[in-house]
Amino acid sequence: MNFRPILIAATFITTAAPPVWAQSAVTFQKPPKEILDVFDVENPPQPIVDPAARTLALLKRPAYLTLADLAQPELRLAGLRINPITHNASRTRPFSGFTLQELASHKIIPVTGLPEKLSLEYPSFSPTGQHFAFVEVREQGLALWLVEVATGRAKCVSEPHLSATMGRPYSWASDGKSLYTRVRPSTVAFQDTQRLPQGPSVQDASGVKAPARTYQDLLRNPADEAKFTFYASSAIQHVDLAGGTKPFLPAAIYRMLQPSPDGAYVLVAEIQAPFSYQFPLDRFPYRVRVVNASGQGVATLVEKPLQDKIPVDFDACESGRRHFAWREDQGATAVWVEAQDDGDPAKTADHRDALFQLEAPFQGEGRVLAKVQNRFQGVVWGNHQLAIVEDGWWKTRKTRTYQVDPSKGGEPKLLLERSSEDVYADPGDFVLEPNALHRQTLKIGGKGKKLYLQGEGCSPEGNRPFLDALDLTTGKSERLWRADGTSTYEFIAKVLDPEQGKLLTMIQGPRTFPNLFLRTFGKKASLQPVTAFENPFKALEGNQKRTIKYTRADGVELSATLHLPAGYDPAKDGKLPVLMDAYPTEFKDTKTAGQIRTSPHTFSRPYWASPIYWTLRGYAVLENTQFPIVGQGKAEPNDTYIEQLVANAKAAILEVERLGVGDPKRVACVGHSYGAFMVANLLAHSDLFAAGIARSGAYNRTLTPFGFQAEERTYWQAPEVYHRMSPFDFADKIKTPLLMIHGDADNNPGTFTLQSERLFQAVKGLGGKARLVLLPMESHSYAARENLLHMLWEQDSWLEKYVKNRTK
Repeated sequence: MNFRPILIAATFITTAAPPVWAQSAVTFQKPPKEILDVFDVENPPQPIVDPAARTLALLKRPAYLTLADLAQPELRLAGLRINPITHNASRTRPFSGFTLQELASHKIIPVTGLPEKLSLEYPSFSPTGQHFAFVEVREQGLALWLVEVATGRAKCVSEPHLSATMGRPYSWASDGKSLYTRVRPSTVAFQDTQRLPQGPSVQDASGVKAPARTYQDLLRNPADEAKFTFYASSAIQHVDLAGGTKPFLPAAIYRMLQPSPDGAYVLVAEIQAPFSYQFPLDRFPYRVRVVNASGQGVATLVEKPLQDKIPVDFDACESGRRHFAWREDQGATAVWVEAQDDGDPAKTADHRDALFQLEAPFQGEGRVLAKVQNRFQGVVWGNHQLAIVEDGWWKTRKTRTYQVDPSKGGEPKLLLERSSEDVYADPGDFVLEPNALHRQTLKIGGKGKKLYLQGEGCSPEGNRPFLDALDLTTGKSERLWRADGTSTYEFIAKVLDPEQGKLLTMIQGPRTFPNLFLRTFGKKASLQPVTAFENPFKALEGNQKRTIKYTRADGVELSATLHLPAGYDPAKDGKLPVLMDAYPTEFKDTKTAGQIRTSPHTFSRPYWASPIYWTLRGYAVLENTQFPIVGQGKAEPNDTYIEQLVANAKAAILEVERLGVGDPKRVACVGHSYGAFMVANLLAHSDLFAAGIARSGAYNRTLTPFGFQAEERTYWQAPEVYHRMSPFDFADKIKTPLLMIHGDADNNPGTFTLQSERLFQAVKGLGGKARLVLLPMESHSYAARENLLHMLWEQDSWLEKYVKNRTK
């Protein structure tokens, strides 16, 4: 197999001697032993529960990839990253094995017939729970495997020619007796002839507005188009579990494949030419069709052109029909949504969206089930007389939940209304159960008048998940169960039977690793363990953890999670250096901006970007530090972004100083992506910090001119806002040492690697202190063990030099 050469790019290295401002080759380093030992801990398996709640799959997965994994061949086409050898998404982290376990008895189900060494992806249970499917990742391709849960017998049911470039390479039929697989149209490799161009690549602006946010990995020329067509295409096969595989649909670029609940039809969406060099594939022309069980076309529901004229406003959407799916409570009824304002929020409309349905044999224009005032957000099906529809409007942050009678249509009944920012008022998600067609539909009780909701239960004292019963007649909710929340965090993994008070929950604590339990609440309350995972992070068990609450200078209430080293005593040990991790979030209401959104009793599980490693190095760590940016009324949050950013940081620093645990002169801030943008701005506009660490950020907002993050306005609508929020424009003010880390293959919209390179050049040219580390082959989130260990070493070295041992 051919691999890309491994290149290491780093600018300015630190040794025992004073730092040298130069470009140097750097070999991979490892962090101190106390960090390395925690980083290399083997994680317990990941649990998956079958739809019938009878069986548990426990999947083992390596914690990290390697550079060799990232060095595998990769194509970047139309927003996709593809491994051309396996016809899979690139950079995936496969599972290395699994165990099946009976949920009630805890009995392990022996699985036979598996290869000795297994690499698997895309695991799932069948809709009935009788089979467990996964895709084996081989060196040259992907193969489908099935395990009969009752016997544990496993068998491979396909050649290693599946195609997962457009997503999961198989779809279950509702009865669980067959599947539809995506396979390569040809096993012959793409013939990349590397011909000389026949002319330049040309794009035209026709005088019609076609705004686009900043995307990466786009098509650039006809050669890219040919590669995209080859690798994104697949043929569809039908696999009968009783035996036999047969062709179902010819090769095309399928972006959707949904069997109907009764198995008589399949809903397919196919991407079509002409493609775009300005947008990723989800904006390409497409058509949606219904085909029958023999693969013959029955109806074409829509033919869509290139979606290049959608406004950049968050409440905008494509005009015409969209969001195609099946009604989960009926055998073969197609549904879709259609904008009543042409998808343009600037237009006035009594109703923004309408939900349509069309029954088999799919003749006519369809019937309106409901019209909603704002943009459609989703639907949950119950039965022929009951469905739940939700809408929302970003500009006002309002969301509504409606009760709809599909048999009649008409004006929906408003059930719930709240601000999407108000997590304390979040009613939760409706509880679902498998229906007779093995589709997930509303769990209905109380003689058809009661629904159930499970939620996170955010509250001032921390999250306490709950189960409610909603009376559809009165609109009032009854609390059936609420997690204790005094020393543990317990969330609902699956509602088994709300009427009998049976739940599958996961319980964890600050020192207790998450485990599954069967809980019965009510008169016959009981708690039965299902899993018994040990805490693998023993080195962190002694850490002290709590939620701290404090107030910004303008009265906005804030909070953060404070981690302190094991055995730390402020009276004896004095004030510690502080590492503050944060990520700014936009709000329209000061009252909701500071709401608590986590529990002080969650297990602190370190991951690659976690700041809690540094408790082992003697730091006080602030995690989930709230950084709300609020714009009330007609004001937009970013109108005062800098002022609020600095106020958030100052409030947090003052609080750790008031508590006597943090030294205000030895504080560092760290952030990733938009958090990195925050770090650079804090260093440019305040002297609060001893150092900053910014990973994979964007620093020049003129390079994202059609909006970024939660900013809807374009650069030409709000040039001063874009200027004031760009730390690149204030690089001459960045005098605090800034460590910038970036993947040199970043795929995130807006955060091109160039952003870090240019800010570093500016800071260096203006005489500031900075260091730029480019991690080879990494995208926006880092994955390779070698890179991650080096990243931790870089961060630790920076913190030791400029924060813990700060001399001024």
